[in-house]
Amino acid sequence: MPKLLIQIVDDEVNVARTLQMVLEREAYEVTCANSARAALRQYRDGLRPDAAIIDLNMEEEDIGLRVAEAAQKLKPRPVVIICTGYANVENIQTALNLRVDYLATKPVDLDELKGALNRLFERRSREAKVKIKRTRTKIKRAGV
Repeated sequence: MPKLLIQIVDDEVNVARTLQMVLEREAYEVTCANSARAALRQYRDGLRPDAAIIDLNMEEEDIGLRVAEAAQKLKPRPVVIICTGYANVENIQTALNLRVDYLATKPVDLDELKGALNRLFERRSREAKVKIKRTRTKIKRAGV
């Protein structure tokens, strides 16, 4: 089975690199973008990560929400995690309205983040299996 691909979007290079090293030790494939612009360019160039871990505030305040919104439009849709050290009611509400999968506060607890990723990937896998089962049932009922 191929490794799951995680995109880290953070303008703090040391933070992105640390997360990359931790997640690679967990057997994930990891790619980094050090700005919202770079992340969006990766999507336009065909990157389809299984998960995107996105810093909320980079070159502009709350710009990570734009990246999260773009990531959610990808097919297949990745797991989307927002990380922030500057949460407020407005940006949290916007993130919830976007239906991001997880909101982590900085400094990120690495064990918590790894656990969240595992739970989110397991949930996505279960949902995919249910969808396959429903499709097979429909095909069977149709007599195909």
